[in-house]
Amino acid sequence: MRAVTALSVVVLASAGIGHAVLSGLDADIARVDAFKDMKNRPRGGNGMNVLLVGTDGRDRIGAEERRKYRLGGAPCHCTDTIMIVHISEDRERASVVSLPRDSYAVTPDHTDRTTGEHHRAHPVKLNAAYAEGGPQLTISTVENMTHVKIDHYLEVDFTSFMKTVDVLGGVRICTVQPLKDRYTGLDLPAGTHELTGGQALQYVRARHLDGASDLSRMKRQQRFLAALIDRATSSGLLLNPLKFRDVTRAVLGSVRADKGFGTDELLALGRAMRSFSPSSSEFTTVPIGQMGYAVEGVGSTLKWDPARSERIFGALREDRPLAPPGRRPEGPAPVPVPVDPKRIRVQVENGTHTAGLGRRVDDALAATGFLTTRAPVNADRTVARTVVAFDPRWDNSAKSLAAALPGSRLRPVKGQGATLKVIAGADFEQVAKVRAADPPQDSGTVVRGDEVVCGKP
Repeated sequence: MRAVTALSVVVLASAGIGHAVLSGLDADIARVDAFKDMKNRPRGGNGMNVLLVGTDGRDRIGAEERRKYRLGGAPCHCTDTIMIVHISEDRERASVVSLPRDSYAVTPDHTDRTTGEHHRAHPVKLNAAYAEGGPQLTISTVENMTHVKIDHYLEVDFTSFMKTVDVLGGVRICTVQPLKDRYTGLDLPAGTHELTGGQALQYVRARHLDGASDLSRMKRQQRFLAALIDRATSSGLLLNPLKFRDVTRAVLGSVRADKGFGTDELLALGRAMRSFSPSSSEFTTVPIGQMGYAVEGVGSTLKWDPARSERIFGALREDRPLAPPGRRPEGPAPVPVPVDPKRIRVQVENGTHTAGLGRRVDDALAATGFLTTRAPVNADRTVARTVVAFDPRWDNSAKSLAAALPGSRLRPVKGQGATLKVIAGADFEQVAKVRAADPPQDSGTVVRGDEVVCGKP
């Protein structure tokens, strides 16, 4: 009884300290009346829905940092990032849905916040709603499109983003491919990196790394959020009221939030996230039905897939996971590789006198996802060590295949072509599971946070 009483006192005291250290932060938050006079809103459901909007705000960053992180030019006062973050009613799951800024949208009737002119409903790109009507029109437009009631509004700019990363001590990001974007200055070699606030900003802003542009950028933003959750939940931050206060102050000192987002909500989120881990979070991008949907006076937009989008937003309204929980794979986690095994064609040869080894290697590679010929043959010579022969033009595919064959030796062969060759040697024991480190993620595909964060060192 004494032990239980003592524990109760500690818990109550901790809660009191938490409220005491955070109670003064309300005054630090810039407020916006995001829900003023809004009518005909969707019915609320269980859980909490936060509309997280990323704005420019480069005018609040010093000249030296603006040069260093390629933040030149005038601020656009627009929304580059729009996400719905759903915290489940039991506070055990966070579901994040990215809404592309170029999504085809129709605004409700509103008054232009710049000109004062009244506008009837009209088509726009989704990020234009902020320029015309600020947070209120952005929320109204998102609610009309998704039928998801937004409970809170949080607007983060470049400054608060960089401060948050730095006060956490950086965020760990890994990549199997070099990432270089001359527009943002991002230059990351393949490997694992601890990004500072400015480097993290380059990472989430980069749009010119591949042909996927904004959709690719949203995937990196989701990876970053998963890594941020990993750092916050594994560092003891949420168990330390003073550290929690420092991070919260760094974030809230340069954000805008609705009037109802205050100390009590912050404490509730902090307590809920104490049991969070990357596997508690899930991410997706709203399913796109038509790319390049041309709209007169608006330009090229992205039109959502109505049926698949409704499944996503229906899950948010009903407080369900975006994807049904799958069975967790047994054994070691797959090794991340540069190229998806499904894109790698392989011919297996038996380089030993062991009958049936070629078939065994072929079957194991096929089971791991490689596109084998299913017709293994005998090699013209025996080898003690397994060899991966490849045309140098397909070197990333060769690295991916070699990762599935621990201890194998890479041998470049000019002119061999797109089919890689495995000569199974006497050292062969088993095929290791591999997965694409950055798999082609179609819009609407759901991933868990633990599937995209770096493995533990």
